[in-house]
Formats: sequence, structure tokens, C-alpha cells
Amino acid sequence: MTSLKIEDIAIALGARFEGDGAFEVTRAAEPARAGADALALAMDPKFASGLSEGAAKAAMVWEGADWQAMNLTAVIFAPRPRYAMAGLTAMLDAGPRIAPGIHPSAVIDATAILGEGAAIGPLAVIGAGAVIGPGARIAAHASIAEGAQIGADCLLREGVRIGHSVTIGDRFIAQPGAVVGGDGFSFVTPEAGAVEAVRSTLGERGDARQQAYARIHSLGGVTIGDDVELGANACIDQGTIHPTEIGSGTKIDNLVQVGHNVRTGRDCLLCGQVGIAGSTRLGDRVVLGGQAGVTDHLDIGDDVIAGAGTLLRTNQPAGRVMLGNPAMEMKASIEAYKGLRRLPKLHRDVTELRKNLSKPGPKD
Repeated sequence: MTSLKIEDIAIALGARFEGDGAFEVTRAAEPARAGADALALAMDPKFASGLSEGAAKAAMVWEGADWQAMNLTAVIFAPRPRYAMAGLTAMLDAGPRIAPGIHPSAVIDATAILGEGAAIGPLAVIGAGAVIGPGARIAAHASIAEGAQIGADCLLREGVRIGHSVTIGDRFIAQPGAVVGGDGFSFVTPEAGAVEAVRSTLGERGDARQQAYARIHSLGGVTIGDDVELGANACIDQGTIHPTEIGSGTKIDNLVQVGHNVRTGRDCLLCGQVGIAGSTRLGDRVVLGGQAGVTDHLDIGDDVIAGAGTLLRTNQPAGRVMLGNPAMEMKASIEAYKGLRRLPKLHRDVTELRKNLSKPGPKD
């Protein structure tokens, strides 16, 4: 178990500390559950009461906190709490335990290239011509297909699948069950079918019917930049002719589906259960909330934010903030929702008014 001094933590976070900088902690904890070895996370005054319930002697607190009145030995001030937590958790996280070297049960093709310091876990499989960068860690049951390239200091958790024709940059992290490089969902019928008719007419199918489907094979692979993270059971499909592309710094949550030929810019954030249909382009720093969807062949500009459950069906200019289905600018969507909630009362009022108007008036 690693011990860290309060002073060292503060310096690493670029934060200010007071009290005994040599005091050591081994973990972080909620204030009420913190022992004497823990750094209590009380970055907001509403958490201060928990300090008296626990046994912490050190805490991360808000600016201006009267820490001496809280019976603490040392404190770190966190002007931006969640950002401070990012640095703190990085220092305390040892990561999964993947033993150095190659586990005897791993299956590695003789033509694969392993970088210096790569660690390969039990029952992992690495195909012909694959390249694994230095310092990469491959956990149990992960597989890397022939010809794939994985950059330096990557972490593939248990059961990750990397397909052929996939190129991944440095410091990539994939959580258990993630799949990169499955075939795209791309099929076509011999003659124009009902789907094409409905799409071209916006609703009229005529006599068109669906037929047997012919597969359009995926030849394009996937290209992923540096510092990308992929959540558990998320999937990124191969491109058809050119690669599906994920920009550097992009973070992708659990159960996200990125379709074939999609291109995302840098530092995008795709939250849980997001679905992006084929051939759509996302600009830089696009944020899609949980269960948001983007239909195919769209162009979503830089810095677009779509709230949870939003369905984007049309191109979006840079900087727009959208919400709902149908998607509207967020303020308009909220007003529309307020109006929707008022409809029952409006219906009752109109019904009552009609009853009153239908009554015969007083006789002259």
C-alpha cells in the first residue's frame, strides 16, 4: 500500500496545503467513512458534518474552510474539486494487476512485435504481424488480430477485442468487453426496397418491399488517436473503404456504438448508450449525453453539446446546444416541455369553457 505525504499531494495537484505537510495518507474516503489513514474528501461545506462522524486527520477542503475547528492535522485546498479529484485518484490508482512479461498461457504469433516492457496476461491472443507498443498492458482473454497496431502505454482490460486493420495511438485505455474493428452494419438489396422508398419520399413506400440483403464488406479498418478511452462493451465498427476515425483525447463511455465511416474530432465526449450512425462526422469537443443518437451522414460542428436522450437528425452548426426529440436548441426544448406539461390543465380549461358556452343563456 502506497503512502503519500500531504505536501507531495498538494504539489502534484498544484494546490495549497496547510498544517502538517509530512502527514501521510494511503487512501481517499468519504468524510464519514474516513479512518486516520485516509484523506477525507470534503470539498464542499455540505460535507463538513461528516468529518465529525469519521476519524480523518487530513482532508481535501474548500477554500476558506476553518480546518482547525474541524480537528484536522492537515488540509489541501481544492478550488476546483472534481479536477483535483482527477489528479488525486490518478496518484492512488495502481490499476489492474497484470504481471510483467508474458504469461505462459498467452498465444502470441512469432511475427508479432512486442515493445519493451509490454505485459501480456493469461490466455491473451496476439495475431500475426501485430505490433504492441512499449509499456502496453494486455489483460486476460484480450485478443489483438493480425496486423493491428497498439501504441505505447496502452491498457486493454479483460476480454477486449481489437480487430485486424486497426491502428491505435499511445495511452489508449479499453475497459472489459470493448470491441474495436468489428464489421460495419452495411447491407443493400438488389433493387430499391421499402427503406429507400420511404427515405426518398419521406414516408410513402408505394409497392416497394424489402428483399434479401447483400453484405457490403468492411475494408477500411479503424484509426484511433492518442489518449482515447473506451468504456466497457463499447463498439467501434470498421470503415467500408476509409477508416473509421476517433480523434485524440476522445472519451467513450460504456455501451456506445460508433458506426462505420464515422469520424470524430479531438476531445469528444460520448456518454453511455450513445449511438452514432454510419458516415457521420463529429467536430472537435462534441459532447453527446447518455442515450443521445445521431443519424447517418450528418455533419456535427465543433463544440456542439447534445443533452441526454437527444436525437440529432440534421446537420448542426458549431457551438449549438441541443436537447430532446425532436432536437431543439436547449432553451426552446425546455420551454416546449413546460408547455407539454401544461396541456392537461389546458384541456380541462377548454372542456369547461365549451360546456359553459353550450349552456343556454338567460331569457330576455
